[in-house]
Amino acid sequence: MEQRPNPEKLLQRVQAEERLERRGKLKIYLGAAPGVGKTYTMLQDALAKRALGLDVVIGVVESHSRAEIDLLIKDFEVLPRLTVDYHGHQLTEFDLDAALKRNPGLILIDEMAHTNVPGLRHEKRWQDIKEILDRGIDVYTTLNVQHIETLNDVVSQIIHTRIKETVPDSMLEMADTIEMVDLPPEDLLKRLQEGKVYFPEQAEMAAEHFFRKGNLIALRELALRATAERVGAQVFLYRQGEGIKHIWPTKDKILVCVGNRPDSVKLIRAAKRIATKLQADWLAVHVDTPQTSLAKEQSAYAMQNLRLAEKLGAETHVITGFDIVKEIIDFAREQNITLIMVWKHIRSRWKDFIFKSLADEITRYSGEIDVHIITSELEYEKPITVMPLEPKPLKKPIPWRIYSIATGIVVLMTLINTLLFPYVGLSNLIMMYLLGVTIVTLFGQMGPAVFASILSVLLYDLFFVPPYYSFVADDLSSYVTLFIMLLVSQVICLLSTRTRHQMETARRAQHYTAVLHTLSRQLASTRGSDKLLGIAVRYIGEIFDSQVLALTPENNHLIVRVAYGTEPVINTKELSVAQWVYDLGQIAGLGTDTLPFSDAVYVPLLASQGTIGVLRVRPSEFKRLFSPEQMHLLESCANQIGLALEVDRLQEQVKKSELQTETDRIRSALLQSVSHDLRTPLVAVMGAASTLMEIGSELDTQTIKKLSNDIYFELEQLSRLINNLLQMTYLEAESVKLQIEAHALKDVINFVIKTLSKKMGKRPIYVNLPANLPDVPFDNTLMQEVFINLIDNAIKFTPPDSPIDITVVVENQFVVVSVEDRGPGIVFDEVDKLFEKFYRGRLLTTERGLGLGLAICHNIIKAHGGEIWAENRAQGGAIFRFTLPLR
Repeated sequence: MEQRPNPEKLLQRVQAEERLERRGKLKIYLGAAPGVGKTYTMLQDALAKRALGLDVVIGVVESHSRAEIDLLIKDFEVLPRLTVDYHGHQLTEFDLDAALKRNPGLILIDEMAHTNVPGLRHEKRWQDIKEILDRGIDVYTTLNVQHIETLNDVVSQIIHTRIKETVPDSMLEMADTIEMVDLPPEDLLKRLQEGKVYFPEQAEMAAEHFFRKGNLIALRELALRATAERVGAQVFLYRQGEGIKHIWPTKDKILVCVGNRPDSVKLIRAAKRIATKLQADWLAVHVDTPQTSLAKEQSAYAMQNLRLAEKLGAETHVITGFDIVKEIIDFAREQNITLIMVWKHIRSRWKDFIFKSLADEITRYSGEIDVHIITSELEYEKPITVMPLEPKPLKKPIPWRIYSIATGIVVLMTLINTLLFPYVGLSNLIMMYLLGVTIVTLFGQMGPAVFASILSVLLYDLFFVPPYYSFVADDLSSYVTLFIMLLVSQVICLLSTRTRHQMETARRAQHYTAVLHTLSRQLASTRGSDKLLGIAVRYIGEIFDSQVLALTPENNHLIVRVAYGTEPVINTKELSVAQWVYDLGQIAGLGTDTLPFSDAVYVPLLASQGTIGVLRVRPSEFKRLFSPEQMHLLESCANQIGLALEVDRLQEQVKKSELQTETDRIRSALLQSVSHDLRTPLVAVMGAASTLMEIGSELDTQTIKKLSNDIYFELEQLSRLINNLLQMTYLEAESVKLQIEAHALKDVINFVIKTLSKKMGKRPIYVNLPANLPDVPFDNTLMQEVFINLIDNAIKFTPPDSPIDITVVVENQFVVVSVEDRGPGIVFDEVDKLFEKFYRGRLLTTERGLGLGLAICHNIIKAHGGEIWAENRAQGGAIFRFTLPLR
């Protein structure tokens, strides 16, 4: 039974395996630096897989002109790369859509941390890999240790350069296999000198900066540690899933047993020193038993000890149980602990004989786990408490009321047994007394329960065991019965008390979970820092019955943003406490060992980027200390609030970044288009007018007419440009009032075709209208603009002799108008962008135009209560459709 796996861990493992079955497998070839052989090893392994019949293709592999890699690439199918235009340069990138369409069994993608050219679906190559894995395709990829996100700062300190391209650690956690490709620094430097890593010019520069021997040694250590940590995590998950209890000493791991006395501080500091010397992880654990949970002062001191361990770098845990030794040993085996550190007090021999020693018991049951014992003389010190609230009574008040109820219940059971005595056996009478004892234990007090059990035995002996009305029994069996009755009643008391304690513990845990769930749900459905803080302070104020202030930085100083139950003001002294908490990211104030003079507790709002605010929580009862459980809950709530604020801040930054990017794009497009579209017609007009002025008398009539037509055409284009700008401004300002009247669509279409006849040239245009087409209500002037812009858009994207089709049909209560061309069609990622302002399609062949025509059409049709959209024509080309209501 002790080898039986934990059901919850087993369920988590099954769920994880189900997710892995749906997802492709990821193998990462990790190296300390370029040139260690990651790509070569990846290709060799893939070649072996291909020999076994697996469908293997190369998505992208960078050979850097290395002959051995180029030779291996020839043995694989290589997917064509996607060519992307970037600032006039033609760059090639990994084609994600082609890879998904090919759907191989395994795809090789080099340089996981690579940044894609702007304009592709994903910004980073690791995002491409993640999508491929989600589609069920296996991936082999390469990564250097300096690109791991959490190691970025460490690497920067080593090489004195910030690495911009990083991969989140979640991708490493997603990997099914991480293979360390290692090469000693001496061999790597030799490869660099031989030109097998970079070209000679690049190699010389790299040797002076990145490829220093010290850098390579440090990076190699980081890579080995990263691989070892990943393997250690896999070992831990395997032991949990298989229910393995015995220790696998693959890595030193220390467990410190934290108690509720001052000597635990010395133990914690000693553990920190040993962990530092061994370069080992260490944990601090405190076992909360029914006895310690009732002693609030001792429990508070234990929490302070745990907080000290956490400050020193330990991972802290609080375990609830009855047997301290069993809980510690079980936890140690679950966490694969190799060394347990415990405190032992030196006592006299007779005390050790009567009372168990925690250190001795842990040593007895530790098995293969080493135990480190620190000893001292036993001193009867009272645990130090922070700012006692009021003098505590010397003794806990006796619950006389419960004792009275217990006496009454036992007397009642005696009366009932007196009535039943002539008719039932003695065993049934004993059961009635046990029932009474069980009822008394429901009050949750051990003393009254023990009293009821002893009183039941005495009354049973007095009234129902011969000789009656005497505490002396006739035979030995009666004494045995009385002893067993007393023993059973005591066991019932003990088990009932334990069960009640477990219920209380479960109820508190469920309450804390519900509190956190409710808070996180409310925060998740809210946006805006002021609203988030408002919800947070109100919720915490109601839960903890406190006055709450939320402080956030502004111009490097904390200010009160939101208040609950009090005025949004704070004096200089309290503000200094809040500033200290904000600067150091540590809890302080009432009930802590830091700045305890305050009448409120200050909790930092921590996020991944640091502290982003401070909560000041002042209990309604003056200087009422929070219990350790409440402090843990308060810190958890603060962490939830900090994360919510950080998410909101990141979303705001993303929105501002997107807005700035879009503004810059629109400004650039506007300036470029306006300058070109203004300049071109003006230059043409000035040239034609100059010709007429200088040699007009020498020109024939035909030439003069042509120059005049050119002047008129260019001025018409300029007028069109200005009209579009003004039209868009009016439509967005909603200052245009629609003059809606019933008109014939046929007349509007014929007028537009006549207006654009010169621009269309010899291009054929076909109009298909139903014979019984009714008049449609619309603004005639604006509807002409719609047709002009749609036909003008078709002219720009199609050859001069390509026809245009205009079709009108009636569907239900709407008229559907289609304008079709036979051009190159619409690029799939432009369908949702065509109707944006200043957006000009990538396939546009002319430099003229602001990209406002389709946006104007969209606003006009929307104003009429219709819809407009674009799609590709089945036979090639694009179709623009819009609807108009008949009423």
